[in-house]
Amino acid sequence: MSPATLSHYAQYYGIRGSVAALRRLSFQRASAIGEWIGMLGYRPFGIRRAVVERQVGAAFPGLTQREVARIARASYASLGRTTIETALLPTYSREQVLELVESTEGWDLVEGALAEGRGLMVVTGHLGNWELGGSYVAARGIPLEAVARRMENPLFDAYLNETRRRIGMAVIHDADAVRRVPRAMRERHVVAFLVDQGAVGLASTWVPFFGRYAKTPRGPAVFALRLRTPLLFACALRQPSGRFVIHFERVPVESTGTLDADVDRIVASYTSTLERWVRRAPEQYFWHHRRWKHQRPGTPPELGDPS
Repeated sequence: MSPATLSHYAQYYGIRGSVAALRRLSFQRASAIGEWIGMLGYRPFGIRRAVVERQVGAAFPGLTQREVARIARASYASLGRTTIETALLPTYSREQVLELVESTEGWDLVEGALAEGRGLMVVTGHLGNWELGGSYVAARGIPLEAVARRMENPLFDAYLNETRRRIGMAVIHDADAVRRVPRAMRERHVVAFLVDQGAVGLASTWVPFFGRYAKTPRGPAVFALRLRTPLLFACALRQPSGRFVIHFERVPVESTGTLDADVDRIVASYTSTLERWVRRAPEQYFWHHRRWKHQRPGTPPELGDPS
């Protein structure tokens, strides 16, 4: 990792100071403050506003500009809430984490998959509060490990990973995944992956996401096939009450003997599942990341990055 800079220290201590102040508030009140902070990113600061509105418009071409702007504004509010909620989670007890979840749909799939005795892999996206979803599984007493990339700010990366450990999640950096994921499966743990950010150097494939090719991690599909491990999709959606409903559904894992084709099919399956859930709550999706930035040479403009 690169050494921390003065900017990294300023960001880190700013975040730590904010968390210390917000710990005195209720979860709902702190979350509401996070919404207000997030909205500042939309206006007046306009941080990545053009990117967000362009991607929302590309994903939902039938919307008016006013409707696009409404979803974009709401996504900033949701990101602000999620950021503050995630920062506060390590200060909560197991019982308090469980209380934040209004209900679960498909928990029987988690229990059934674990009963098979080969561990469980869960894929999700930056939708709702993805960190809370992992916290909830850990709070239910199930060992959970999350595969994550190192962040640019090494201080915040260490802080976030420590908060995850306090919640009950172990962290697997993606460079260690080939070694540690099989071990976690042998130990009958749950391993969670975020699968909606393509990155340079990460084994990926291009599959449709809202009608455009998106570079998507293929690791979960490869592991599921090679380890014969059950694979679920999950998301934790925020409700009007401020609490959450967590949804689980099975991702089919079928081997035809042609690895690349099987992997591509599974990746397309969990990506289309994520798209379906984003369509249900587009205001809670992280549109700030340029999802279609990385493209194969020769991709037609109408199927690539909506620049």
